[in-house]
Amino acid sequence: MNRAEKTEAIAGMAEELGKVPHAFLIDYKGLTVPAVTELRRQVRATGSQYLVVKNTLVLRAVKDAPLGTLSSHFSGMTAVAYSRTDIVALAKVLHTFGKTNPNVKVKAALVDGKPVPATSLEALASLPSRPEMIGRLLGLMQSPVRRLVTVLSAPHRGIAATVAAIAKKKEEAA
Repeated sequence: MNRAEKTEAIAGMAEELGKVPHAFLIDYKGLTVPAVTELRRQVRATGSQYLVVKNTLVLRAVKDAPLGTLSSHFSGMTAVAYSRTDIVALAKVLHTFGKTNPNVKVKAALVDGKPVPATSLEALASLPSRPEMIGRLLGLMQSPVRRLVTVLSAPHRGIAATVAAIAKKKEEAA
């Protein structure tokens, strides 16, 4: 790789990885080509990306970026799995893939631009998905309104039931 190619590669990585808020550094040593292909397919299915990087070049590219805080973990065989939106889906894919392929090891992680230990992968993977969390939040927001409507309609129901009982008694008496 000549100097021009390296400069071009650094610029490309800086553009692609420079503002990534969520990322996992992965050691993939010992992983077969079909297994890497399957991992890439699963990562892409979540709307995330998987990129094998050359450590010296990526360190230059992300020197001033949030991913640069993980510079001590760029050693050996390194791949970066990153997402711009949904880190939980990416964490679930990496966690389940890591269970079936012990050669995949997460070295470090970046969540919302802050470095976190690699062990946080399991905690992130156990979180519910984004649509599930939105559904729960919507249910919680609707609950007080639903209860208020029930409480406010209770006196009306009581009055209606009383009027109906009085009307029934008058019909029976007549």
